[in-house]
Amino acid sequence: MMHDKHTDPITHEQPPQESRGGLGMVIAGGERAAHLFPGVAIAEEFLRRDPGNRILFIGTERGLEKKILGGLGLPLRTIPVEGLKGRGPARAAGALGKIPAGLFASFRILREFAPAIVLGVGGYASGPAVLAARVMGTVTAIAEQNAFPGLTNRMLGRFADRIFLTFAASQRWFPARRTQITGNPIRAAFFAEKPREGTSDTRFTILIFGGSQGAHAINRIVVAALERLQHMKDRFRFIHQTGEKDREVVAAAYRDGGFAAEVSPFIMDMASAYRAADLLICRAGATSIAEITASGKAAILIPFPFAVNDHQTKNAEILARAGAAEMIAEKDLSGELLASTIERLSRNLEAIRKMEAAASALGNRRAAEEIVDACLALLEDRRPKGHI
Repeated sequence: MMHDKHTDPITHEQPPQESRGGLGMVIAGGERAAHLFPGVAIAEEFLRRDPGNRILFIGTERGLEKKILGGLGLPLRTIPVEGLKGRGPARAAGALGKIPAGLFASFRILREFAPAIVLGVGGYASGPAVLAARVMGTVTAIAEQNAFPGLTNRMLGRFADRIFLTFAASQRWFPARRTQITGNPIRAAFFAEKPREGTSDTRFTILIFGGSQGAHAINRIVVAALERLQHMKDRFRFIHQTGEKDREVVAAAYRDGGFAAEVSPFIMDMASAYRAADLLICRAGATSIAEITASGKAAILIPFPFAVNDHQTKNAEILARAGAAEMIAEKDLSGELLASTIERLSRNLEAIRKMEAAASALGNRRAAEEIVDACLALLEDRRPKGHI
């Protein structure tokens, strides 16, 4: 098979064309929003420090990064790699067979881009990229978003130069002297304006979402809850990210019930949606938790029950214990329970304000800054003594 001499035959991507000024950082991982968007926040901060700095993401062809990063102006190279956990014997064997190719592709990309540091943010691609960087003698770090660390990060934590944690609860999985609790980085767009600034709508606004693909269980129960909120429909406004499959059914339920609602399969400007909301109804993925705490929002959390190691329940419990959110297990969820919870909270704005304050106390708006500071300090420590 013939390849264009300018195209990488392993990754099928064009090599990056950035100049070699400033420092280079590779951010490896993604696949899901919970991994990708913290990496984007770190990239934004790294580039803000010095216009000459360079960023490159390493991900997979099938991950969310393939759809998102181009629109943000952030370069991506992909490697052939798949996850192992939760797969049958045949698929696990196929994933194992791709590890050498993933490592080989990572070595090639790192040689071309010559980063000063490689940061893994979780997900399949972070393993080969961080391991290759370690073998090459490049400074390495990982960021763990969940209270219960994923398998890839637990393995990489054995040798990474620095481990950035969102929750103190996950510290026991890593060497204490190399860990730093920073919170989960949030994109700068979430801090661009003050919450509710400039809005004249006095209705109680509820933002509902279930991840980038939506959540069918949440969509279904919200539709059932609308029937029980009919008597106070004029008090509410809904902003609902449904995913593609449920959009028409959910939109029809709001329309038929006479509710004010903005329904879309995917919300591109999630920061603005947060600012408009008085209450969130969502899953408890790491990115959502970080956005809730950094934005200081009250929430009803419905953890995805089949998340790896049930980490979403562990995430939600931390907020619930702090009084920052209410948690409803999916097995207990019903239209009646959700409607009564919404009605109770919407009638008690003092409770909402207390939840907002508790959420804010858990958040760290400087997480991305602290991570970049620590990465630069690692590089300074590696610099030969007497270097000017």
